[in-house]
Amino acid sequence: MANEVTIPLLPCASIDEVAEFYVMLGFTVTYRQYRPTEYLSVRREDVDLHFFARPGHEPAESYSSCLIQVEDPRSLYDAFAAGMRTVYGRVLLTGIPRMTRPRRDGFLVVDPGGNWIRVVPSVRENEPVRNGLTRALRNAVTLAGSHGAERQALKILEGALAREVHASEEERESALEFREELLARLNLHR
Repeated sequence: MANEVTIPLLPCASIDEVAEFYVMLGFTVTYRQYRPTEYLSVRREDVDLHFFARPGHEPAESYSSCLIQVEDPRSLYDAFAAGMRTVYGRVLLTGIPRMTRPRRDGFLVVDPGGNWIRVVPSVRENEPVRNGLTRALRNAVTLAGSHGAERQALKILEGALAREVHASEEERESALEFREELLARLNLHR
């Protein structure tokens, strides 16, 4: 088999809100159906996402997710952030919709339907974890991003920052950037 294509089909409460959001991020609406079921497809370069309206869908309770693998997550983040700044005047870090700041392992977009769109580097074959700080950062990102446990993530990250004296400058910088993001999300500016 060759040239297979997989396209996620994600739920939402409002097709119109989802369409506006993805157009803001630089996607183009490629299909829009109103009946019998509301349906939407959007595309940006080689990324296709499809959505269906689901009556009673609660975005805050959504478990829908997909991965987008790209060569350069940072440039895609920058494009998405520019669109958010144009519409909202800032990058949305909390609530629904939102977008996390980029790290070496990518970033997360939560759309108005509560769908978790994880943007990750194309090829990263089981990169070894060099020390406890990198492991703590990955755990903190998962806790805050997937479980909404920002306080617990901050506690783990601050403990690792205090313990790990042999971390590289790049690892320490990534951990400190995420720490700042957590502080902002929790409105705890130190």
